[in-house]
Amino acid sequence: MKKIVDGNNACSKIAYYFSEVCSIYPITPSSPMASNIDALTSTNLLNIFNDKPRVLEMESEAGAAGALHGALLSGSLASTFTASQGLLLMIPNMYKIAGEMLPAVIHVAARSLATHALSIFGDHQDIYATRATGFCILASSSVFDAQNLAAVAHLSAIKGSLPFVHFFDGFRTSHELNTIEELPEDKLLSLVDYDAINKYKDRCLNVDKKYQYGMAQNEDIYFQCMEARNKYYNAMPDIVNDYMKKINDIMKTDYKPFNYYGASDAKNIIVAMGSVTDTIKEVVKKLDNVGLIEVHLYRPFSKEYFLNVLPKSVKNIAVLDRTKEAGSTGEPLYLDVCSILKNKNINIYGGRFGLSSKNTTPDEIYSVYKMLEESPKENFTIGINDDVTNLSLKEEHIEIENNNKEIKVVGFGSDGMVSASKDLLKILHAKKDLYVQGYFEYDSKKSGGVTISHLRYGSDKINEPYYVTQPEITVVTKDIYFRMFDVIRNLKENGTLLINTIKNEEELLKLLPTKVKNTIFKKNIKVYYIDAENIASKNNLKGKISKIMEVLILNLLHVEDATSMLEESIKKTFATKGEDIVNNNILAMHEALSNLKELKVTHEYDETISIVDDSIINMINERRGNEIPVSMLMDYACGRFPGATTNNEKRNISNVVPRWIKENCIECGMCALACPHAVIRAIANENDSDGIPFIGKDGLKYSIKISEKDCTGCGVCESVCPGKMGKKALEMVEKTDKIGIDFDSIKSVNPLPKTTIKGVALERPLFAYSGACAGCGETPYIKMLTQILGEKLVIANATGCSSIYGGSTPSTPYSIPWANSLFEDNAEFALGIHISYKQKRDRIKHIMEETINSVDEDIKELFTKWLENENDFAITKDIKEKLEDKLIPKELKDLIDYVPARTIWAIGGDGWAYDIGYGGLDHVLHSNENIKILVLDTEVYSNTGGQASKSTKLGAVAEFANFGKRTIKKDLFKIASCIPNCYVASISLGANMMQAIKAFNEAEAHNGPAIIIAYSPCIEHGIKTGMTTSSEEQKLAVECGYTILMRYDGKYHIDSKEPDFNKYETFLDNEVRFNALKIKNKEFASKILEEQKENAIKRYEYYKKVSE
Repeated sequence: MKKIVDGNNACSKIAYYFSEVCSIYPITPSSPMASNIDALTSTNLLNIFNDKPRVLEMESEAGAAGALHGALLSGSLASTFTASQGLLLMIPNMYKIAGEMLPAVIHVAARSLATHALSIFGDHQDIYATRATGFCILASSSVFDAQNLAAVAHLSAIKGSLPFVHFFDGFRTSHELNTIEELPEDKLLSLVDYDAINKYKDRCLNVDKKYQYGMAQNEDIYFQCMEARNKYYNAMPDIVNDYMKKINDIMKTDYKPFNYYGASDAKNIIVAMGSVTDTIKEVVKKLDNVGLIEVHLYRPFSKEYFLNVLPKSVKNIAVLDRTKEAGSTGEPLYLDVCSILKNKNINIYGGRFGLSSKNTTPDEIYSVYKMLEESPKENFTIGINDDVTNLSLKEEHIEIENNNKEIKVVGFGSDGMVSASKDLLKILHAKKDLYVQGYFEYDSKKSGGVTISHLRYGSDKINEPYYVTQPEITVVTKDIYFRMFDVIRNLKENGTLLINTIKNEEELLKLLPTKVKNTIFKKNIKVYYIDAENIASKNNLKGKISKIMEVLILNLLHVEDATSMLEESIKKTFATKGEDIVNNNILAMHEALSNLKELKVTHEYDETISIVDDSIINMINERRGNEIPVSMLMDYACGRFPGATTNNEKRNISNVVPRWIKENCIECGMCALACPHAVIRAIANENDSDGIPFIGKDGLKYSIKISEKDCTGCGVCESVCPGKMGKKALEMVEKTDKIGIDFDSIKSVNPLPKTTIKGVALERPLFAYSGACAGCGETPYIKMLTQILGEKLVIANATGCSSIYGGSTPSTPYSIPWANSLFEDNAEFALGIHISYKQKRDRIKHIMEETINSVDEDIKELFTKWLENENDFAITKDIKEKLEDKLIPKELKDLIDYVPARTIWAIGGDGWAYDIGYGGLDHVLHSNENIKILVLDTEVYSNTGGQASKSTKLGAVAEFANFGKRTIKKDLFKIASCIPNCYVASISLGANMMQAIKAFNEAEAHNGPAIIIAYSPCIEHGIKTGMTTSSEEQKLAVECGYTILMRYDGKYHIDSKEPDFNKYETFLDNEVRFNALKIKNKEFASKILEEQKENAIKRYEYYKKVSE
């Protein structure tokens, strides 16, 4: 039976059958595998033991590996799913699991490692890091392989008594949708060796079995025990091959440990593994005397099976590795091939490709074959322009013909177009019985980034793991993209262009660049446009245009009954979100069909010469980053990037922006504090013609300035504005001629202290225009922190949402020092920074004290002033500037940059603070060092797809908690308040801005560690009124007692009013994460959510008692 799945789904269903225990932890791009396992446990599907796996969410990948080890050693078949840094955290346990010969399977969506920078995209760095652990390693090249070879991995692990890593390319395969033939359950289960399972279980830890594992061994026998396992590794290639044959019989495939494709008399071949092999196969079909060896079984690396498929005619081999092993004579696969062919008269050349999911095309593969034939080159690269070490091959074009049709959908993160594209493929498959393929390209911004869906469909199987090359239809959901990058460069002649825009025909023609209009005219492209934003808004679906665009695409493809099929899809997709959302989508879809218009481009336009900005930042923003040569990036080799680059981006992504109505303004400053992207600023100066008299400050004018080109249109500012006499001072309006403001050029003074809302609002934020979602509940806290502390602030940021919107190349929103290490180590990372600064400043203190009586009088005065005010930033910065030109001791001169005071704040989400980084956080808070922590508490793993954390409330529906979380939220406030000399605060900005300001100021002033837990609404909560009302939701959360405003400074202080717990259900009903449980199981939801409310009441009563 054919089905449409992605690699994660195809693999995880097989893992379900073979697992009694699944210990899981979220990490992109492997998280959907664990989510799918969790979801399957709520169905009737059973594993090979006629049972359901026990899914165990852990606090980290290290914890998941530990639980995996424990489950295996006690007799349960167990598996887990991970990628990148997560796999690295599992390595210590992997050595143990392999050494104890346990049949684990770790399924990996292979991903880049964090080196000079984090990357969530795919390559094989993580896989190669595990090659010495003793795990067998099996590679899948496609979605179909991910299903079939997952089965081979589990079956072979059981039979051969050795653990496996089964991997496929992250994103390229893990998230690619494809039509595959499903592996029949009955035939799969017939392959299970139950005798081997019983033999394994019999040697495990159990009552009445007097075994000990994990003993210490000395030099007398340790070596021999290692060698005693050789026979198991020697036997494994045959075991794998045997199961491959059995899968081949069932699925009509031809799997081998190494598969050869190409001419039997090939002279030049490529050796590779992963998705690139399907690209290579396409090139091999077009050429003579070439071939490919596709590696499936990477460990153990079998010389016998490799030589079995190697043509005797081969003279030259290029080995392609999807990794970079710095300092080595070659990459791992290359070295393995060299080792088994060292006595053969064959030339072997190693090359690198595709790091961080870099698209690898047939042209680039063709260049490898040409290189082998014409001018062989050692240590080469493809897909980049290395003009420094000159290792890159010149790209050579080759025509690849196929009968597939292509569609490209250029969307805006959170507009739903990726989901719509997936649904579109499912409909094409169901209605026309077509094979389909979908790959989805993302940038690193959150829900405000660019998404590109590469879709293919046709009557034959599709295995083309690279971007579409000639789409027949291109869809663009933001008209501004035409001004930002070349959207229709490869649109096919006589193709179709569909544009979402609020503009009319005349305005749209004016917006489209001349080059685009000429392309449309010359290629005879049909252009249609629709105001999907307006239709969505009228139907209470602000920004959600996916179903509107989907029905139009289906109609342009002439799919019969598309509308009725889409209606069924809407009912299924949005069932848990409420009937109103279902009906609104259906109404919007029907309205769209009658509002589609055609745009005529009737002639060619004169093209003026445009100035091309080839700066690195501009090239990346124009999606030309792949064109950047190595030479331009030499200054960035260590990962350091200039700050505040977002000041110049002016993305112009929202069709609605706020307008200030000054006669209704009471000068409260709340809009400026609530704005998630620092687009709205409160300005005070003497000569602002647009301003109003500054209340209480004669001679000053007060105004609200809005950088419309930076606005995301969330509407939070309008929501929080109290206005005057019932009239708002801000309203959201449509505006086509948006302005972008350089706030640094606007003079502004602040006559008020930074202990008031207005005083903080007047401070220039040092965090602005981030890539966070519209209406983000986290960013206002960070912005406020920078406004209160200013340039003395240094931030250590845990990996997560806040690190992605806080630092994704080339977008850097900070004007202060900022750094990210990893997910799990942020507290320790921050402590290291703090101690480093402290050590250097202690040395400065020592130097000044030692030399104060031997320096000139003016320097002595500066030394004295510094010693008396060493933690005052303004004073110490001024002293540094004065000392720079003085004759001071050389040792002090070398430390001059450390003279100014500084404060270190560790920032991260609840996944870091409550789970993976909790141990480090606890240690740092116990250190009694003057280090500060801000926890952005969304109560969910926001960055990896909405998985439950230990901050998630009882009953909340999330990934890994498909039917509601069954445990209560960890009380981090209570835990931290038990630590000696630790300041603790719980804040919710929309509920009480003054309390948040007070907490930040007190935490900074506290002589010792401090932690602030900031309640942060998130798009993952599914607030029914949208993120526009995120601030109001913060307020309601406090009013109903869901969260409490508190501080602890040696005494407990409750800053919020007595909660009205009668509002509790109203709060829960307004969020899909709680309401979804009622739709799934009303009776259970009522019980568990009532229990959550009772816990909230008990928690409030506890803090009320201890604060008295």
